[in-house]
Amino acid sequence: MISQNTFSNNLPRYLVTTATLMLFLYFGKTLFIPLFYGLFIAIILYPVCKWLECRHFSRSLAIATGLFFVILLFALLLWVLALQFNAFRSDIPALKSRLAPLIAGLQNWLQEKINISVAFQNAWINHALTRLSDNSGILLAGSLNKIASGFFNLFIIPVFAALFLYNRNDFILFLEKVAGSKYHDKLHLVLHDTVHTYFRFINGMIVVYIIVGILNSAGLLALGIKHAILFGFISSIMTIIPYFGIFISALLPVTIAWITKDSIWYPLGVIIVFTFVQYLEANVIFPRVVASQLNVSTWTTLVAIIAGGILWGVSGMILFIPLTGILKMATDRLPEWEALNILLSRKHE
Repeated sequence: MISQNTFSNNLPRYLVTTATLMLFLYFGKTLFIPLFYGLFIAIILYPVCKWLECRHFSRSLAIATGLFFVILLFALLLWVLALQFNAFRSDIPALKSRLAPLIAGLQNWLQEKINISVAFQNAWINHALTRLSDNSGILLAGSLNKIASGFFNLFIIPVFAALFLYNRNDFILFLEKVAGSKYHDKLHLVLHDTVHTYFRFINGMIVVYIIVGILNSAGLLALGIKHAILFGFISSIMTIIPYFGIFISALLPVTIAWITKDSIWYPLGVIIVFTFVQYLEANVIFPRVVASQLNVSTWTTLVAIIAGGILWGVSGMILFIPLTGILKMATDRLPEWEALNILLSRKHE
């Protein structure tokens, strides 16, 4: 009897393939990060472009119109955040003056409780600042490199998105040739599921971010925290990084509340506001607003976030979630990948 070509029988080959793929993605991240950002923008814009083309827009004009509105949305968001950041920057001198006695108190506490003299602390700080100054050239070069890379990605990502949309028939034909006639129908089902799922998902998530940003800002305004709108919407945007984003974005408003207010209850209040809004987002807002979820298990989501962070940094933490969602939709259609589908799917939790 010929043994079945099952997932378990081919596990060693899959592990080797996965390891090779991880190395390929890591060393090719300069190409793959903007490429996949462009791919997901193209997936989101495809239904819009298709709708415009059905109304006698040329393909080029439909793509340009879709990208224009995406760029306009990001520009508007950056403009609002820049206004709030400028207002925050004007308060930095006041924050420094408020922070100085707190630092002095901390130094005295360290001297009294841990027997570390203030002179030793100051000497250590000056030594650290000297080392930082000595390495300023390297840090500046690294910062300039990051800035240049960021501007390049801002230019190349829309170009990739436009090329994916304009040449979509060629890419589909390529996938058909790779998949072969055996998986022809399933390939088109996966592509259909991917496009329509992500279009509805992103539309829903935009609404979720707006609602969460408003709720965060309202809570911070009620506590009297300065620059509440800036912190409220930054924390909302940071939820694009599941689980970790909310904790990272909460650090600054908690610190500001601790510095500018006279009571410990204000930073605790900020934590309570963020925790409550996060609970509402996860259990009420997201399930009701987002029409179709990716249905990826929590375990898989965490693995994808950590693996993405190791391979591609913050971009990996963002991009590996939709990539995992596409893999999950593919395994939904492939019986021979049922074992992997059990790990990927939320329905088995």
